[in-house]
Amino acid sequence: MKNKDTFFSKKSTISIRGKIIELSDPKIMGVLNVTPDSFYDGGRYTSEQLIIERVRQMITEGADFIDIGAFSSRPGADFISENDEVKRLEPALDAIRKHFPDSILSIDTFRSGIAKFAVENFSIDMINDIFAGNADDNMYQTVADLGVPYIIMHMKGSPQNMQKNPFYKNVTKEILMFFSEKLSRIRHAGVNDIIIDPGFGFGKTIEHNYTILKQLDVFKIFELPVMVGLSRKSFIYKVLKTVPEESLNGTTVLNTIALVNGASILRVHDVKEAKEAIRITQMYLNATDR
Repeated sequence: MKNKDTFFSKKSTISIRGKIIELSDPKIMGVLNVTPDSFYDGGRYTSEQLIIERVRQMITEGADFIDIGAFSSRPGADFISENDEVKRLEPALDAIRKHFPDSILSIDTFRSGIAKFAVENFSIDMINDIFAGNADDNMYQTVADLGVPYIIMHMKGSPQNMQKNPFYKNVTKEILMFFSEKLSRIRHAGVNDIIIDPGFGFGKTIEHNYTILKQLDVFKIFELPVMVGLSRKSFIYKVLKTVPEESLNGTTVLNTIALVNGASILRVHDVKEAKEAIRITQMYLNATDR
């Protein structure tokens, strides 16, 4: 969004395979879960054909990146081994790279071994770590050595316990402090391209999530791109007294608010609707007062 109030002033790009990707115009990250138990689409993409059809649909609808996850992070999800994560990922990555060799792919993992495996064997372009390095002391150095962008997310606790009465004195302030400490360590390790994710739905109450969304523009202090993952989460459908399958409209509303407040990447299940939200919001932000 080329607007005088645009969220970023210094770092609005990432480098992928030697190519500079500009994030001043918001981008879309489409979600592909190859898990049996993710909260919304778990168990849907269990064959190569279904995976290819889904990726093709997201790319056709306007996804800039595809984020592939093999470890469910829904509240209370089962903890699987690294071997099991590889078994789920390998056929999916092989199929996607075969059919979409130029697509920009991200891996949703907190394990440095999985990150290394995915980048070295399938030229994965980004690492999306919901644990922000807390689950693997080797993650920062591994990402630096691999030379790929790193998405760092805030989460209080783990998927197994994160929604058991999460408490903050000041949720936004505590997340800012969390990123301040983590970013220092990540940069010291040598990671050049960093995207921050406040972690909507990860160790936050409904009220916490809306507070973070309302105050999203304060994250500009880091002068880094911000990704938001709001898609069909419980703080939407619980407010609407519905279910994930019926929360697309609420998702679009919150994605629009996030864009107005400076989000650079929308991580979504529904690419077409996110693309439309970006177009409309760009028109709104670029409109003149006359």
